[in-house]
Amino acid sequence: MSKFKKKANTKQEIPTSALPDIIFMLLFFFMVTTVMREVTVNVKQRIPEATQLRKLQRKSLVSYIYIGEPKKAGEFGTEPKIQINDAFADPKDIIQWVNEQKDELDENERDQLTIAMKVDEEAKRGLVSDVELELRRANARKLLYTTIQRTED
Repeated sequence: MSKFKKKANTKQEIPTSALPDIIFMLLFFFMVTTVMREVTVNVKQRIPEATQLRKLQRKSLVSYIYIGEPKKAGEFGTEPKIQINDAFADPKDIIQWVNEQKDELDENERDQLTIAMKVDEEAKRGLVSDVELELRRANARKLLYTTIQRTED
């Protein structure tokens, strides 16, 4: 004879009444913390490959310039263009854009502004050189080119 009696009707259900609340909290958390893409790229991008790459430490200090052939060739032509934010720009507009980017940063971070150039493989070097010259005039000394890691086959 055993001292303990076996329970015949034990319920093994997990209470799920709080599950919808948890799902909505997670949904709201991801909706609030996720940053959507801020810029629509309007130029074709075939980024060159490289072997020696470094990762950026603070991406919040990076501003992007896109150079390439416009996606809407019928509207904008086939010559490579400079895209800053969501609009095409001329090299002379770069100084004003750099100053606006610096104004958005804190005063102690303004010297750390890094300009990243995403340049299409087929873009002309003269246009890239013009952008580099304007960046130098705007005192934007930190410049990098975005590339893709080359895989060894």
